[in-house]
Amino acid sequence: MSAHGKQQPLLRYPAPAAGHGSGSGMGRRRHLAFLAIAAALVASYHLLHAPTPSSRYHALFLTLGSNASAAAHLRELTLRPHVAGTPANALAAEYVRATLSALSFPTRVTPYSVLLSYPVHRSLSLSAPGRATKSFSLTQDTYPNDPYAEAAAEVVPTYFAYSGSGSVTAEVVYANYGDRKDYAYLASHGVDVAGKVVLARYGDIHCEDMVRNARDAGAAAAIIYTDAKDFGGPAAKGKRKWFPNTRWLPPSGVQVGTLYYGNGDPTTPMWPSCAAGEDCERLSMDELDTSEAMPGIPTLPVSGRDGETIQKAMGGGVAPPEWQGGEGAPVYRIGPGPAVLNLTYMGNDTLATIENVFAVIEGKEEPDRYVIIGNHRDAWTFGAVDPNSGTAAMLEIAERLSQLEKKGWRPRRTIIVCSWDAEEFALIGSTEWAEDNIDMLASRAVAYLNVDISVFGPGGLMPRATPQLDELIKEASRMVPDPDDPSHTLYDYMIRQNPPIARVAGAGTDFAAFVQHIGVPSLDMSYGLFSEYPVYHSLYDDFVWMERFGDPLFHRHVALASVWGLIALRLADDEIIPFNYVSYAAELEESSKVVEDGCPGCAVSFSPLHKSIKQLEKAAMKIHMEKKVCEQKFDWKAAFTEISSYKTSTFLMTIGAASREMGPKHEGTHTESQRDERPLDDGRASLHQQRRARRETVVQTHGEYVASKLQACCIVLLYLSELN
Repeated sequence: MSAHGKQQPLLRYPAPAAGHGSGSGMGRRRHLAFLAIAAALVASYHLLHAPTPSSRYHALFLTLGSNASAAAHLRELTLRPHVAGTPANALAAEYVRATLSALSFPTRVTPYSVLLSYPVHRSLSLSAPGRATKSFSLTQDTYPNDPYAEAAAEVVPTYFAYSGSGSVTAEVVYANYGDRKDYAYLASHGVDVAGKVVLARYGDIHCEDMVRNARDAGAAAAIIYTDAKDFGGPAAKGKRKWFPNTRWLPPSGVQVGTLYYGNGDPTTPMWPSCAAGEDCERLSMDELDTSEAMPGIPTLPVSGRDGETIQKAMGGGVAPPEWQGGEGAPVYRIGPGPAVLNLTYMGNDTLATIENVFAVIEGKEEPDRYVIIGNHRDAWTFGAVDPNSGTAAMLEIAERLSQLEKKGWRPRRTIIVCSWDAEEFALIGSTEWAEDNIDMLASRAVAYLNVDISVFGPGGLMPRATPQLDELIKEASRMVPDPDDPSHTLYDYMIRQNPPIARVAGAGTDFAAFVQHIGVPSLDMSYGLFSEYPVYHSLYDDFVWMERFGDPLFHRHVALASVWGLIALRLADDEIIPFNYVSYAAELEESSKVVEDGCPGCAVSFSPLHKSIKQLEKAAMKIHMEKKVCEQKFDWKAAFTEISSYKTSTFLMTIGAASREMGPKHEGTHTESQRDERPLDDGRASLHQQRRARRETVVQTHGEYVASKLQACCIVLLYLSELN
């Protein structure tokens, strides 16, 4: 305010010199108007010709999702069962390759000759005193009006890949979920498993762990079944309804799987395989037969109906309550006997060709840095949920990226789209490729982003990742509405889980080689809960199940593709890779405490470990703060506040010397006394100094480049306001 109580103008022009009169003032105004218009034209030119910020392409990506496209891809991929190594899966590979090629992406197919396992002969019969011998059909029934009934004949008979071959006749022992604690219970109650056939049900652990535990306990063979209590749904008055009327597994449903206790081609553990006709070192079949990674005992999966039939013939002590079945089930007993099972399994472990399919979107600035997104293509049966819901989402992402390319986008770093083969057998396709390219991936891979199953059903976003990706997952999930509740985002549901983001541990899917062999930052995510998907690895994992129960509108596919693709775009396009190692240090500290608490009295000092973690935390925090400084954009709200509060000279100082030179430099326009009328306080001065220093020392991002042009426009607007 002036001494007279009136606010001083933002720009103060000098009084006319004696003898010049008002005409001279009009000349100065015309000069200012000319400069303002010229500056506006220059600024507009730069704005129109500036590179489009990657954030705009990312926002556009989120608008391009197509439910119809995801559904069409899934329908096409699931017309036939397509186990790895079969002609049907080769056709699926060609479909993926052709789809990516039609989007103008360079594609490549990489074959490997690997050891796969198929059934040759299976039989199972039950005998018990006073009962007629019963032979089990070991088949899954088609359902009424099944559109895939004819194709169901192509489904590989129910079996476990890499099961030991042989025949066993022995009494049955019931081992609940087949965990180690279950065998400890049997031993504590005097039940000897040695030489027996173990009957266990799915639920707590993977089938390969169940069979390994049975073998270690001395069992001669194993039978694993899907109990109606866990997969058959609720029973109303003792009666259950199942697919196709509900999502639940029918009584004849069988969950198949693999028993190999390792990753990759069993004949080339920890080194890459090769294509057919090429020479590479392999383990012999004799070496494999004695390997701890092989199950060693004959094993069969059976249905819940067959499992209950066996239970009805068993004797011995009554199993504890937590071992019992659901409503309507017989009383479960632990045996042994008097039921006797005769089991025969003969398998064919043979070299077969698998095919990984790739598409490449080359980066324009860092083409030798790779952001990799992947999903496996092979399925035990039709694979509508596992894995081709993920395949459909990945192809839908590729279509969006193709549309972005047509708008002028190219990634900063290279994006590689991967369709893996033979995941179901032992993560073979991804593992062999990772082993084949281990040095390149170790030095050039930015991250691996996996989606095995994109949609289980309802339940929200379920991510798991290495810790440096946590913040990026949170940021991306905030940008995508929850398909089941569009008033909220995927983040809103995710953050209520405990933990919101799980860890990629074990060997559950194709991230394993990237995390465990190479150390590449990785994630895996899905939408929905596994408990909503009882038809896992069964005949009934088909398009009808997905369309009725998994994702009727295919909006969950689109939402998952949106967050998956957005994370890939951020990693590929952000000038500074959006990792946050602060959370990694915190995770390591928590994990170290778990290890330390689990080792009371150990003659080991954990001090060096804690010290190293603290050093990592300090370094991570430093990097995080420097990254924040580099990423901080011009504060427009603060700038316009300053425009309304301070003199133009102050505003010009705020936005930098380069922009300041665009203003007219009439003698006497700004005097030292005028600049001192409203001095900046120390805090503001420090802030402006930091901003100026940052502009001088930090390379501008695309967004900052555009912001610098907008600053020029603001100056023009400022002068124009004064002319009025």
